[in-house]
Amino acid sequence: MKTRVFTGAATAIVTPFNENGVDYESFSKLIEWQIEEGINGLVVCGTTGEGSTLTDEEHKAVIKFAVEQVNKRVPVIAGTGSNDTNYAIDLTKYASEVGADAALVVTPYYNKATQNGLVEVFTKIADESTIPIILYNVPSRTGVNIEANTCKILAEHPNIVAIKEASGNISQIAHIAQLCGDKLDIYSGNDDEIVPIMSLGGIGVISVLSNAMPRETVEICDKFFQGDIEGSCQLQLKYIPFIKSLFCEVNPIPVKAAMAAMGYCENNLRLPLTKMESHNEEKMLNIMSELGIKLV
Repeated sequence: MKTRVFTGAATAIVTPFNENGVDYESFSKLIEWQIEEGINGLVVCGTTGEGSTLTDEEHKAVIKFAVEQVNKRVPVIAGTGSNDTNYAIDLTKYASEVGADAALVVTPYYNKATQNGLVEVFTKIADESTIPIILYNVPSRTGVNIEANTCKILAEHPNIVAIKEASGNISQIAHIAQLCGDKLDIYSGNDDEIVPIMSLGGIGVISVLSNAMPRETVEICDKFFQGDIEGSCQLQLKYIPFIKSLFCEVNPIPVKAAMAAMGYCENNLRLPLTKMESHNEEKMLNIMSELGIKLV
């Protein structure tokens, strides 16, 4: 039986910045609030955490800080993927050394890969890792898709335990579930598809929404697993307007603005990301107020 990293909702958490770099005081408060709200796991240095613009030193420091702050209360999953395979291996090894519970490894971007190349690169990283690997499929960002048959091959590796599926292709996700069965856990990588993917056998979500609504995102999953499918679906639909606003500009631009409006961090991003356009931010904040989210 393979290791199951988590069931339910894990937050793809933002990385707070100030004028000096990573704002660890805000990061600590944010982590504590997430755990208090009942989140099932935390993903650091992912897309939402702006991992691609962290320096090597910052990337490692953020992973280490999160692991130590969480102190085994929930799983910590470290984003360690890269289009440089050796760098991805080194970063995955580091995450393991400092106590991360799993690594989230994105498909190589820009240089891309064939399906054979994906099999080789993920196998090499998994061979070298002492912690479980979660594949990350987000072709809209990387330009390459992990096909269902490729997932079937990779699912045979004892250290490749799950996939974060953010392709938006429900047909493909159904095919992955059919081919891989219990050899590969499936997490939704899109907040508007949590219930649909769980209905195909998925076991939760790696979420942007849960940055601002951790308890509510967990509740979507809990209701589903408790057999209250209708209740889970109602919550999924209730939060669709907010989810849409969180992705009306490139993630994590809107969620950084949302977390700043809630008082958890400054609204600082690193280029090429820029602050949310004012008219979009106004609409999002209105939706947040309507949902009862406290703004500062």
